[in-house]
Amino acid sequence: MINDLTIGNPLTLIIKFAIPLLLGNLFMQLYQISDMIIVGHLISVNALAAVGASTPIYMVFLMIAFGFTGGLTVLTAQYFGAKDYNGVQKSVFHCLLACLTLSILMTVGLLFFLGDILRIMNIPQEIFSLAYDFMFVLICSYPFIILYNLLFGFIRALGDSKTPLYFLIFCSLINIVLNFIFIKEFRWGIVGSAAGTLVANIISLTICFIYMWKKFPLLRLQKKYMRYEPEIMREHINLAFPMALQYSILSFSIMIVQSVCNSFGTDIIAAFSTAFRVEQFATQPIIALGLAMATYSAQNWGAGLLSRIRKGVGYAFIILIILSVFGFLLIRQIGESMIAMFIDTGETSQANNTALIIEVGRQYLLISTLFYFFFGLIFVFRNTIQGMGKPLLPVLSSLTELIVRSFAAKYLAVVIGYRGIMYAGPLSWVASGILVACGYFYYIHKFSKTGYFKIGEIKQQLRENQPVD
Repeated sequence: MINDLTIGNPLTLIIKFAIPLLLGNLFMQLYQISDMIIVGHLISVNALAAVGASTPIYMVFLMIAFGFTGGLTVLTAQYFGAKDYNGVQKSVFHCLLACLTLSILMTVGLLFFLGDILRIMNIPQEIFSLAYDFMFVLICSYPFIILYNLLFGFIRALGDSKTPLYFLIFCSLINIVLNFIFIKEFRWGIVGSAAGTLVANIISLTICFIYMWKKFPLLRLQKKYMRYEPEIMREHINLAFPMALQYSILSFSIMIVQSVCNSFGTDIIAAFSTAFRVEQFATQPIIALGLAMATYSAQNWGAGLLSRIRKGVGYAFIILIILSVFGFLLIRQIGESMIAMFIDTGETSQANNTALIIEVGRQYLLISTLFYFFFGLIFVFRNTIQGMGKPLLPVLSSLTELIVRSFAAKYLAVVIGYRGIMYAGPLSWVASGILVACGYFYYIHKFSKTGYFKIGEIKQQLRENQPVD
């Protein structure tokens, strides 16, 4: 359902928009957690380590795609907020064209250089072939995931966060079932996990496209708008490229940390991989809040309503404090039990130490939970700034994360061993969170007296039948 976020109570709108995003993200995490549980129990800890060691590679390029599609659809949301429906149609066509090009280039390039990338990542020899087979099949799913995410971006740009939720639930459930069948019944091993992702995304993309075509007439391309216009494409790329760069920098920093982690052996790899999954589960409410702020700020920026953006950010900040405390308390209570779920504790292989894996993962969570508030600062302020169409500061904040996270991981790992890796993420959150928060207030001050936003406020008051100031 199309939803105009430029009118109504900001707190109510943000919460209603964020809840479906949260549920969708939780189902995605449920799939990923279930996948690792299936791999850890039905195959081996080595297979679990292979998934954990290679997944950051997959995530780097997946996040590039997410950033790229997110940047493209910011303009779609701004056109919708400005009630420029011709602009929405043109935006949809150019977004599709850009994503088709990206998906082909990315997939072919990754398949060609996969072996070299795995060697750069210090993948241990005993799990190298497992990681290669897993990644090869997973990379083949990129084109479908990119287009799938772009369709979600279109729908969210129109203020609808419920429809993507339904498809995420559908895709996640299919993924879990297929992974179990391919691994348990077909005995495809680790390849079965990647094949489940590939098939599930093909099915979900097809159904989502058919549904969007029928239910969202505004997104149904008309022939007269299917014409390449260099200026319009340039506008989209000017937002999409910095956001893709931002996400790639962030993911690359995580890949560097994983590379350091890989040098400590399969037990430590398995420990950090499972702890990261638990952390991702705990931080999904914060991530959903940030995604909601991106669409909220984009629509209101397009409508020239800067005061509504400020008001929405104020409410989001209060929600962030509540979510940070909730995540801290929750993971302190159940984090260790969740880590244990990933591992077959009955496995007797001397090569793997189950108790060590659980303890290392527990130690990591005890540290990271202290910094969830700063993690949230990044998502609230960075996504708001992105929605405003200002990509430079988010890129700088990601560079800050890269520098701090990489330096902390490499330096502290030398000084205090694998425990040093536990501080890399939290320290980067503090540095980047403070930077992007300060940048947001700079932008708000800079644009508060701009004539475009004064006109937008007057139009809003007239639309709501309020006296004009």
